[in-house]
Amino acid sequence: MSDNGSWHSPSGDSAGPPPGAGDGRDGNGAQSGHAQGQHAPHGQHGAPYDQRQPPPYGQYAPPQYGQQQAPPYGQYPAPQFGQQPFGAPGGWAPPPTPGLIPLRPLSFGALLTAPFKELRHNPKATVGSALIIQGVVVLLTIVITGVVTAVMLGRIDQATAQDQDEIAAGAVLTILLSMIVPLLVSVVGSAFLQGVVVTDTARAILGEKPRLREIWRATWPRFWTLLAWTFLYLGSILVALAVVGGLGALVIVQGDAGIVIGILIIVFGSLAVAALGIWVFTKLAVAPSVIVMERASLKRALARSWSLTTGSFWKTFGVIFLIATILNIAAQIITTPVSLIFGIVPGLLDPTGSDVGAMLALLAVAEVILVLITVVLSAIMSVVQSGALALIYVDLRMRREGLDIELIRFVESRQVGDLSAPDPFAPRSQQ
Repeated sequence: MSDNGSWHSPSGDSAGPPPGAGDGRDGNGAQSGHAQGQHAPHGQHGAPYDQRQPPPYGQYAPPQYGQQQAPPYGQYPAPQFGQQPFGAPGGWAPPPTPGLIPLRPLSFGALLTAPFKELRHNPKATVGSALIIQGVVVLLTIVITGVVTAVMLGRIDQATAQDQDEIAAGAVLTILLSMIVPLLVSVVGSAFLQGVVVTDTARAILGEKPRLREIWRATWPRFWTLLAWTFLYLGSILVALAVVGGLGALVIVQGDAGIVIGILIIVFGSLAVAALGIWVFTKLAVAPSVIVMERASLKRALARSWSLTTGSFWKTFGVIFLIATILNIAAQIITTPVSLIFGIVPGLLDPTGSDVGAMLALLAVAEVILVLITVVLSAIMSVVQSGALALIYVDLRMRREGLDIELIRFVESRQVGDLSAPDPFAPRSQQ
């Protein structure tokens, strides 16, 4: 370019601008390759834009090469390949489910189905523990009761005719007392089993699958508190029933109208005790979970359970009642046909009863099979019911204390290799 704006060739001669340099045409009068098939953008009245100047108000400037045309107002530009549309949300992400349940407050249906998943998650630790405890109880019952019964029957046979009545009465009382030992063992075993299931449920929620030995080792420090809670609950029911029965008996011994009044006291008093026991049990249902997961004392566990279930009584009661109903119906469906079969088969095989030895052997085999089925069903029912109580506790804390947030943080910390995260089930004052 010269000072006056004319074009000069690089060689310095001023032969003028090249043909078509100003009008977009080549020397032959045709449009240049850059302008062929294109139209210059126009403004108002078809006037071409000067791209060095801003466009008139309300209009968009033409895009430069490689740029995208601005979209009309109120519309989003088309996304590039592999990109999300502008303004589109990132998508709802469900809460993580590292193990047994999703880490969010559970619906009523989830509370009903989740305890049954506990059977499949870690059956060796949960069902295995239940089978061991139930097997010990059955074995003690058979051994103690069988030995005591055999001894007492021998004494009755050896007694004289004058002493047989007194010895028989004493033998019956002794046999009944001998059954207290297996009953106490059953209570102790159920308390420990509940702690085992609670411990496994807590670990299963976090996606862990501990072994039976690890669960027993973690539960043992809380065993005595669990046992105290079990005896407190059962003892309270027995005391209440004894009070009602004793009061009714005192009225009955008065005779005449007192008999009717005493019977009414016993009947309606027992119903009242049953209703009161159901209400108290529902309010204190999550006390074992508090004892195990929060490592709380018995007094604090009772207070925590009462507080957590306040406002959620009917939901808690509904879950417990429906699960117990489902389990009992399933158990009856299994045991009733088996009992009928073993009751009918001996008569079909030996209608006349001539072979007494074979009949007794068959009855013994049937009894053993029924006992084994009962043990297995009792173990399964114990695991499901204890797991339901633990899940109710976790759900209540999610809704009232935001436990789901603590669980998510704990799971995320473990995923990145941070093993120093505090126990998410511990109360906030202990974290």
